[in-house]
Amino acid sequence: MEALELADFERAARDRLPAEIWDFVQGGSGAERTLAANRARFEQCRLRPRTLVDVSATDQGLTLLGSRLETPIGIAPMAYHRLFHPEGEVATARAAGRAGALMVAGIFASRTLESIAGAATGPLWLQLYWLRRRDALAALVERAEATGFRALVLTVDAPRIGRRLRDARNGFAIPAHVRAVNVDQAVMAASHRAGHGSSGIADHAKEQFDPTLTWADLAWLRARTRLPIVLKGILTAEDARLAVEHGVDAVLVSNHGGRQLDGALPSLAALPEVAAAVPPNLPVLLDGGVRTGTDVALAVALGARAVLIGRPLLWGLAVDGENGAAQVLDLLKAELDDTLALLGRPRLADLDRTAVAPETPDGRH
Repeated sequence: MEALELADFERAARDRLPAEIWDFVQGGSGAERTLAANRARFEQCRLRPRTLVDVSATDQGLTLLGSRLETPIGIAPMAYHRLFHPEGEVATARAAGRAGALMVAGIFASRTLESIAGAATGPLWLQLYWLRRRDALAALVERAEATGFRALVLTVDAPRIGRRLRDARNGFAIPAHVRAVNVDQAVMAASHRAGHGSSGIADHAKEQFDPTLTWADLAWLRARTRLPIVLKGILTAEDARLAVEHGVDAVLVSNHGGRQLDGALPSLAALPEVAAAVPPNLPVLLDGGVRTGTDVALAVALGARAVLIGRPLLWGLAVDGENGAAQVLDLLKAELDDTLALLGRPRLADLDRTAVAPETPDGRH
């Protein structure tokens, strides 16, 4: 497929996917205000280009938690890639390797951790939800470490699932042929049950996610792994400072792609206060609303070490499997390369807040 922007993949994926799966991936919670605000915040920002700089060579490479990456553009954790292509997360892992990008596999991946690791040529992290069944959680941590995953990403903004009205109206449930194969199937049963006015996703989370999770519980996880721990779902300076106090290795600024608390801060709006609240050597990542290489540059300039993409990767996967996913990553990398050159900041390390126009009283830059 010839694509000049990610919107080309979006249109093509919508044509290919069943309506209920399209709603599942595209939808947010509530009135979808935060979903829309994630994009709007990027669109409000303006860049300050410098001129007469040698930009004959650009470099978007970086080192993140000990892994060398060709780009700060990585793949956010998302469940059930086999909803979008039969090879699922195996195709995604191959695409990430081709791009020299980080992949964060989801706890509810539809391919085994071992098959994902076998297909990967780049670094893998594993995302976790805090399950009521701590034995199941501990088993996953042990498998991830044994299989070569390099970090754990604990999602902390989902003590319960937000009100995702598209899924509720569709009575959405995960089809029987797609399963979260790394988790005991007794734990996953509710995700396959459709209902009127609710979804299998919400019913499963209510049944299996532990809403009693607190900062004190992080010690339990730390005692069971030597891997770095990343907290996903941090939107305030207060929580960023607590994360540092509790010894985490990185934080991910995220509002769950607008799928949890509707009305929460856009990720890009929360990024500066989170970045300012942690030590300079502690990596801050961002997801939510990234659609162009210019968006990536904005996030890095405002304090992110790397950004993760979600929905666009699944569009590419739906359109052409591994090749489609790789094209999405390559397009974003090419756009970022252009942005670095035209900004007069040819290296990723050259990006800082002086690259972004100051915010005006109406919230624009």
